[in-house]
Amino acid sequence: MSLTAGYIAEQVNGEVIGNISIVVMKASSIEKAGEGMITFMALSKYEPLIYSTKASIVVIPDSIQLVQEVMTTVIVVQDVYKAMATILNLFNRNEDCFSRGSITYIHETALIGEGSTLGQFTSVGKDSLVGQHTFISDQVYIGNRVKIGSHCKIYPGVKIYNDTEIGDRCIIHSNAVIGSDGFGYAREEGGGYLKIPHIGRVVIEDDVEIGACTVVDRATMDETRIMQGTKLDNLIQIAHNVTIGKNNAMAAQSGVSGSTTIGDHCMVGGQSGFVGHIQVADHTIVQAKSGVSATVSEPGTKLYGYPAIEYQNYLKSYIYFKKLPDIVSRIREIEHIVDQRYSEKDHH
Repeated sequence: MSLTAGYIAEQVNGEVIGNISIVVMKASSIEKAGEGMITFMALSKYEPLIYSTKASIVVIPDSIQLVQEVMTTVIVVQDVYKAMATILNLFNRNEDCFSRGSITYIHETALIGEGSTLGQFTSVGKDSLVGQHTFISDQVYIGNRVKIGSHCKIYPGVKIYNDTEIGDRCIIHSNAVIGSDGFGYAREEGGGYLKIPHIGRVVIEDDVEIGACTVVDRATMDETRIMQGTKLDNLIQIAHNVTIGKNNAMAAQSGVSGSTTIGDHCMVGGQSGFVGHIQVADHTIVQAKSGVSATVSEPGTKLYGYPAIEYQNYLKSYIYFKKLPDIVSRIREIEHIVDQRYSEKDHH
């Protein structure tokens, strides 16, 4: 795809400095960009590269003041990261237009919206609905009574179980599983386990993105819900009856145990875990590899550690922890001195 500097600037509300008609065909990093490419410079420490890059177009923030002549065309924007997302989407616009496969099963009661396409070996079950302009890749399983919104992207190997509901503009990456049974059993007297059937469902609201190999379990009786705008990374486990609020970001290998509720606008670092049946307040930040073992009531709390404690307290405690052998040695030395003094006193 070829785009001019003028067209790109219109899409990102930017100002062009240089040749408004110059054409680019792909995006690249500022270090590797060449002729016919567009690149981005968001951090001031990379400013020297603006003057040496071979890129045809460089997108920079309006906080940067150019101090010498630039040999390339510059687009000045307020927020480089937002502009980058918009521009990369322009180049990615036609990448995922799959044609309907010749070996595709669609149940006679299922409805596929106008402009939607399905790949090879994809199956759509009874009474299921796919909205308009949704792209479903190869080897996707869509069960019975599933509702998928419009303008979604569902990548190869995704499995969507019965009764799942997915909103508009959602992205589900390869091999994610939506609606599998939760991990629920009743212990029997003989030591075995009796499986508890999970007859609830999963609801995924609009603008949610779910990473590759992530699993969202169905509820025991009601629903597991991922709310609008939340982004889940790869390899995440969301257990039965969990509710995750709006506009959360959760990094890879995190896990949320059953019946836990996470508020809105939270950020969760990789390999973090949440015990079951707790509530986490809005705007909570959980650092990587932390374990949240109790309800978090105060919005904006920052947590770190295992089990997780308040972030600043953790940092102070960790300073002492690193010095623990020395601290123990000093305490023993003080004890020895005190014992000696008491012993001398007793002899007198």
